[in-house]
Amino acid sequence: MSEHHDGHTSEPRDPAHVAKETGVVLHAAVTEDKLEDLVPSARAATGTDAMGAVVTFEGTVRDHDGGQLVDALTYTAHPDVDAEMQRVVGEVIAVHPEVRAWVAHRVGPLQIGEMAFLVVVAAAHRGPAFAALAEIADRVKSEVPIWKEQAMSDGSTEWVGLQ
Repeated sequence: MSEHHDGHTSEPRDPAHVAKETGVVLHAAVTEDKLEDLVPSARAATGTDAMGAVVTFEGTVRDHDGGQLVDALTYTAHPDVDAEMQRVVGEVIAVHPEVRAWVAHRVGPLQIGEMAFLVVVAAAHRGPAFAALAEIADRVKSEVPIWKEQAMSDGSTEWVGLQ
């Protein structure tokens, strides 16, 4: 930390090359591929020698929802889902230009414990990385047209995310 003449402290300025590596959406799409298999390449693409923080969110399929047990689920997406994902992640990066991001959401049938949502964000410092990751996760879940059909343990089916 350095102290300014007005007594406030701030992070030291980063070298110019850091800004050239940030403000980037590296990937933002849906896939039928297992996200567990994509984690190493996503982390490798997102982290660089200039990034001091690489934070990862792995959303996994849990065995319950709304107090009921869930056996499995299927994610379905609107045909324009990739464009919407890119729009949302791009808007977050515009607000947090000091980060770079890699985002994917799975579609198709998933079992309990499988990864459904992967967000990897890197920045020179942890604060911006955590802030951008949280905003990306929240906005993708609320704005991107992905719906979940849950197979409940009692034999019923429940849709989540339909408006």
